[in-house]
Amino acid sequence: MTSAPSNLYAQCLETANFIRDRVPEKLRSPEVGVICGSGLGGLADTVEEGDRVDISYSDIPNFAQSTVQGHAGKLVFGYLGGSKTPSVLMVGRVHFYEGHNIDKTAFPVRVLKLLGVKVVVVTNAAGGLNPDFRVGDICILNDHINLPGLAGIHPLRGPNAEEFGPRFPPLSDAYDLELRKFAHTAYKKLELSIPSRRLHEGVYAFVSGPSFETRAECRMLRTMGADVVGMSTVPEIIVARHAGMRILAMSLVTNQAVLEPGPRGDAPIEGDVQKIMELGAANHLEVLEAGKMAANDMQNLVRLVVDELPNITERRPLPVEDQE
Repeated sequence: MTSAPSNLYAQCLETANFIRDRVPEKLRSPEVGVICGSGLGGLADTVEEGDRVDISYSDIPNFAQSTVQGHAGKLVFGYLGGSKTPSVLMVGRVHFYEGHNIDKTAFPVRVLKLLGVKVVVVTNAAGGLNPDFRVGDICILNDHINLPGLAGIHPLRGPNAEEFGPRFPPLSDAYDLELRKFAHTAYKKLELSIPSRRLHEGVYAFVSGPSFETRAECRMLRTMGADVVGMSTVPEIIVARHAGMRILAMSLVTNQAVLEPGPRGDAPIEGDVQKIMELGAANHLEVLEAGKMAANDMQNLVRLVVDELPNITERRPLPVEDQE
């Protein structure tokens, strides 16, 4: 006897069917999904206009609405790159700090899976913790630290949606090595034209936000091995890996985190105290501005990565392990 579909799967299926009905048949099964982070919505401009279809999140059933500046809140279907790969772009995302449940922030990724997406390219704006990283650099993610998840705020918490994946998915290989190699190959083609924008690999620390991190928190995260820090991406990565999708994730370093301790109150201070305390402090407008300046380079890199994908295939099914 076949068990009834989970509520989550039924919701995702409803949403996927709604979207399919509004997209031409040749774009109903996109191979690549791209999630555009803060200020990086310009990636949608690389989609060819002729067959492009835009669908606002506000029109899609079960989709949460983004309230953050720099996140347009729409799906864009079309052909991406010189290879004209059928793709769907999420122009903007929703965040846990906006008041959504953590699983709701990753809901669209499950819908992408049902639409046929095999590879997810995730981009974000992040603070640089590694002192070798400069504003404007790009960091390919090869691992993450999920601080909310370790505290129980996890997108897979609750009954497992068996239709997508096993109860206990491994994450040690979440950041696809082959796709990272594609990204490095693509970047070498761009390197001469963007010599000031360096490419790194590193670890992403996920924090809930919306406040930027304190100096002590930045030092803690750096000590733990994090190279960049941000308020998104990891829930999407976990859900994509749970569903067997291949993942490439990249952070644009839009500000440098302040690691040095602030001046002590009992120490002599020269100059404006307020300006000293504000030195190096991040703000969202600066994040958006850095994203705007890097948009062309980031979108060209994504386009070339897509062109480096000769055969996009599903990951092998994950083993269902008996764990307690």
